Amino acid sequence: MSKRYLITCLIIGWAITACASQSSQPWQSDHYSQSEGFFNPVQIEQDFSIGRFFTIANRFLFEKHANTEPFGLIPIEPIELSTLQAQQDDVVYRLGHSTILMKLSGKYILTDPMFSERASPVQWAGPERFHPVPMDLAKIPDIFAVVISHDHYDHLDEDSIKLLAAKTQHFFVPLGLKTYLLDWGVGPEKIHEMDWWQALQLDGYTFTSTPSQHFSGRGLFNRNGTLWSSWVIQSPKQRIFFSGDSGYFDGFKTIGDQFGPFDLTILENGAYNPDWPQVHMFPAETIQAHLDLKGKAMLPVHNGTFKLAFHPWKDPLDKVASLGEAQGLMVYTPKMGEAILVDAPSLLEKWWQAISDE
Repeated sequence: MSKRYLITCLIIGWAITACASQSSQPWQSDHYSQSEGFFNPVQIEQDFSIGRFFTIANRFLFEKHANTEPFGLIPIEPIELSTLQAQQDDVVYRLGHSTILMKLSGKYILTDPMFSERASPVQWAGPERFHPVPMDLAKIPDIFAVVISHDHYDHLDEDSIKLLAAKTQHFFVPLGLKTYLLDWGVGPEKIHEMDWWQALQLDGYTFTSTPSQHFSGRGLFNRNGTLWSSWVIQSPKQRIFFSGDSGYFDGFKTIGDQFGPFDLTILENGAYNPDWPQVHMFPAETIQAHLDLKGKAMLPVHNGTFKLAFHPWKDPLDKVASLGEAQGLMVYTPKMGEAILVDAPSLLEKWWQAISDE
């Protein structure tokens, strides 16, 4: 087995499966144990063994899967700082993958900022971006809050956090992630480390950590040592749900009953596969989660930026848009950087269909 093969397998493991053991940090939580680390409300039946990891890594490296990356350029709409600052309405922009920039009642909120070229522990290998960030990173405005869902490399990115450390007032993170942010230059007074169902109100905005069904780990020996979360974001006017990464589970209905209806649900829709069915949602499950949450409109994310599974890259958007149309739902499919006015729902063009598969 070549050295390059081994290194690539490790990178895929870090970036995709984070297959590992548990943390020794003794967290006081009803979904944490010293032997297992953090765990889901319903136990997931998934093989996280090293053998299984190498089997999946081998598929990524040597199997051919059709149309998993775009052949043509993905269109973006550049976000100008002057336009953003002049915007008076509540507006949402998709920057790529699960990174959403919101301007709500005049304050800026970012979810899972991921601006690096690769979702990987190194920038010379690993899943590479399909498109640039649709904004000059040197001109990102001061951010009121950054919300992080979990510690996988496509959601918690070191360089992005370092870029935002001095420009952000508050960082909301699940249990265990504070250490990373401290190491990357974020002041301790800015970091709010929260367990499921904990909430914090600041300046008329409330951030609530809610359950998701997933896992964590940034290496081969720290699986589930930190918590994963979805988030309820309440501004003076809007109620927004951000799923982070999650398989479908009955927790969506619980959250919808307690906090819904939501003006907007931002839901995972991508990187699904029958080999890991309980930790990522298939498109029909994304639609059901939206219904459970009592959402008025939905923005599907976790697609269109990185190759993290074997399905064609267009599949998540094709399927969730078609399913939404069949049920008369408002499903936003914006270009990267295209503005979505939260109070003015409108159907958007299916931009991905114009990109060649050959």
